[in-house]
Amino acid sequence: MTSIWFEQALLPTGWARHVRLTVQDGVIASVEPDSAAQPDDQRHAIGLPGLSNAHSHAFQRAMAGLAECAGPTTDSFWTWRETMYAMVATLTPDDVRAIAAMAQMEMLESGFTRVAEFHYLHHQPDGAAYDAPAAMAVAIAQAAEDSGIGLTLLPVFYAHSGFGGAAPSDRQRRFINSVDSYARLLTDSRAAIAPLDGARIGIAPHSLRAVTPDAFRAILPLQPDGPIHIHIAEQQAEVDACIAWSGARPVAWLLDHMPVDQRWCLVHATHMDAQEVARAARTGAVAGLCPITEANLGDGLFALPDWLAEDGAIAIGSDSNVRIDASEELRLLEYGQRLARQQRNVAALPGGSTGGRLYRAALTGGAQSVGTQAALVAGAPADIVALRPDESGATGDALLDRWIFARGRDAIDTVWRHGSPWVQGGRHIARDAITARFATILRRISDR
Repeated sequence: MTSIWFEQALLPTGWARHVRLTVQDGVIASVEPDSAAQPDDQRHAIGLPGLSNAHSHAFQRAMAGLAECAGPTTDSFWTWRETMYAMVATLTPDDVRAIAAMAQMEMLESGFTRVAEFHYLHHQPDGAAYDAPAAMAVAIAQAAEDSGIGLTLLPVFYAHSGFGGAAPSDRQRRFINSVDSYARLLTDSRAAIAPLDGARIGIAPHSLRAVTPDAFRAILPLQPDGPIHIHIAEQQAEVDACIAWSGARPVAWLLDHMPVDQRWCLVHATHMDAQEVARAARTGAVAGLCPITEANLGDGLFALPDWLAEDGAIAIGSDSNVRIDASEELRLLEYGQRLARQQRNVAALPGGSTGGRLYRAALTGGAQSVGTQAALVAGAPADIVALRPDESGATGDALLDRWIFARGRDAIDTVWRHGSPWVQGGRHIARDAITARFATILRRISDR
C-alpha cells in the first residue's frame, strides 16, 4: 500500500488541508483530511484528480509544426488535411507505437492521466487489412503500456468521403471499413487493450460525412455500452454540405436521427445555432473541445457561455497534438471567448474563479467522455496530479487560476496513473527512451 500526503487537495466536497490518501492495487483506498503526515508518506504540496484527454489522434503528433507554411490558396482545415494524408501514407505499426508513446508521455507530463484515442488509421498503405486487422490498435495499446497512460480506445468507423455515401478517395484507403470488417476490428481491439489496467473501449463513427445513416444505425449495437464519440460541426463548410444533403444542420440531424445521450461526446460542435446548443446540452452529451487544434486549424469558436448556461458538459482534448498541454487547452478555451466578446472571466460564475469552473467542468465531463471516474475519493482510480508549491501562497481555487493562467505545465510535479508515479519532478520516468525512439521514427519518415 502507498500513502500520499498533500498540504492541500481538491476533494469532491471542495478544498481540504492536510489530506492523506492511501492507494492499493491502483485504486484509492482511503482519503483522510486534516490528518498528520506519517513517516513513510510521500509528501506533496497540491493534489488534484488527473484530467481526461477526450480527443486524440496520436499519429498526428509526428506532423506537429510541419503544416505552417502558406499554400497557393487560402489555407484551412481542408488544405491541412492533405498534408496529413501525405504524412500518414507510409506509417507502420512500429512507427505509430513510437509516435503515440511520445504524445501520451507529453499528456502525462501536462496533467492528463487518461486519453480517448480516436483511432482511424487501420490498414496497410495499400488499403488492405493487416493479417491481424487490429495491428494498429495493438500499437496504440503498446504505446499506452510504454507511457503508462490510461487508455479509452475508440476504433473509428470511416466509410465515405462525403455526405450521401460519396466514394472514399484513394488517400483515405487506410481508414475505410465496411460494417462487417469494422465488427471484426472492434472485437480484435477489445483483445488488444485487455492486458492494460483500467482500459476501456467505445466506438466512433467518424462524422456524418463519413458514415451513411444505415451504417450508423448498424454499428451502434456492436458496442452496447461504453462511450460513443463523433466529429461534428467542426467546419462551416461541413455545415453547408450537411444542409445541402439533408436540409438540416449537422447537430440537429444527429439529434433527430440518433439516440444521443450521456454516452456521447460531440467532438468540436463548433458551429451550432442556439436551438442546437439547447437541444444538445439537454441530452447530457459532452462537448469535446480542443481549443489548441481548433485555433491551429482556424475552425472557429465554440459557443461556450451559451452551452454552460444550458448546463452543458464539456471535456478538453489535444486532437491533432500540435501542442500537448492540459492547462493551455483550458487557458485558450477562455482566452478565445475573451477575444471574441471583449470581456474577461467569461466562463466564471459571478464572483467565482474562472480556472476553478473550467477545471471542474473538464474533470467531470472528461471522465464521463472516457467512461471512468475522476475524483480523490475511495474507490476511484488512483490517477492523481501533484502541483509544485505555489510561491504566491495561493489557496483553494486560486491555485487552479494560477496553474491555468500563469504557471502552466511547469507547475506539474508528480503524476500517478493507476497508483504508479509515471511523472516525477515534472519529467516522465521513461522520457529519454521514448524521445529517442520518436526521434528515430521522425528521421525515417522524412527519408521515405
